[in-house]
Amino acid sequence: MAQLTAPGSNAIRYVTYNSITGRKDQAFFYCNALGTERGTMSASRSGHAGNRIFTWNKWNDLTTSFSTFIQTDTGVSSSTINNLTEGGYKVDIDSSGIYDTSMVGWIFFDKPPVAAASLAQQLCYRVALNGDTAAKIDKFIYKDINTGASLSLNNELTYRWSSDPISFIPAPDASLNPIIQNYPPEPPFINYNLPLEDVTYKLTVSTLGCSSQSSFLYHSIHVKADFEAYPVEGEAPLEVTFTNKSVRGNIYTWEFGDKTESSLETPDPHKYNVPGKYSVTLIIESTLHCIDSLRMDSLISVEPSALDIPNAFTPNDDGMNDRFMVYSKSLRYVSMEIYSQSGLKVYGFSGEGDVLENWKGWDGNINNSSVKASIGIYYYVIRALGWDDVNYNSKKYSGFVYLYR
Repeated sequence: MAQLTAPGSNAIRYVTYNSITGRKDQAFFYCNALGTERGTMSASRSGHAGNRIFTWNKWNDLTTSFSTFIQTDTGVSSSTINNLTEGGYKVDIDSSGIYDTSMVGWIFFDKPPVAAASLAQQLCYRVALNGDTAAKIDKFIYKDINTGASLSLNNELTYRWSSDPISFIPAPDASLNPIIQNYPPEPPFINYNLPLEDVTYKLTVSTLGCSSQSSFLYHSIHVKADFEAYPVEGEAPLEVTFTNKSVRGNIYTWEFGDKTESSLETPDPHKYNVPGKYSVTLIIESTLHCIDSLRMDSLISVEPSALDIPNAFTPNDDGMNDRFMVYSKSLRYVSMEIYSQSGLKVYGFSGEGDVLENWKGWDGNINNSSVKASIGIYYYVIRALGWDDVNYNSKKYSGFVYLYR
């Protein structure tokens, strides 16, 4: 039920003794960066009624025992000693004049370790970091409390790389000289681990009692090809707008997948006329000749041509099915002729390009006049050509349509 602590210490380990099997005492580590650091120890005892006597002594190398008296506190449940130098300390606790227990603790003072961070290499596809570190104190010396023989406890050295803003660092606490790179060192790259913005790399080195930091500002030279496309699917002719999202590009090569290219930073909207799937590639090069590329396979999908013809319409201006209009996809050219049962031509259209795009179909008036066609059956002949060169000119595309009002 007794407890020994060292407020303000940075680490706790345990020491063992060659002459005493199974015994472990606490070792407390402070950082003595300025050479003026002192330690503190506190002892407490609970679990029994009544106050106690705490007697503190320090290890004395001359007597090879805890014979240097420090202080006694009477009638208390806890006791603290301050302004401690390096060495071993023992506290004996008596309860109502009867020996209760004792505890031993060691205080050690560490020195800040070496920490040096620098840039080892900078290439278009690689950043190599260089770290240098070492503990100022390799071992901490203490005594076997039974024989007075000198023993040692090894210092522990750990390190970790970090960055601000956060950027990928492989094995940041396992490699002192990490290499950040794309693989392979030429496009197309497998991944993008390199920083695309300026970043501060920092190396933090810690020992049992102290820590040190070193950092440097890294100015990025790396490039990344990136873009978005909209829309990516639809009927021909499909006009696609490309948005360049690349980083640090200077020379651009766009390959649209239809044997056309552009060298503009942001290309003009590109029109896909022929149905099919298209892969788009962007290759960029910086002023320092760093190159990257991005290929989006089958990014653009242009639908094949299709033609479907309704068999009735109701031109009564109710906003529903008011026009006789073919349902089509990816058609380059369409012509339509409509005849009455007596063979009189009542409507005709032919067009392509913008004319076809703006075509709304037959409104039920005779030859685009204000005269409304009578309710009844009409005969149509439709001819069309798809952007994929499919001809729609067989008997399948002639027939009868019913006009209702």
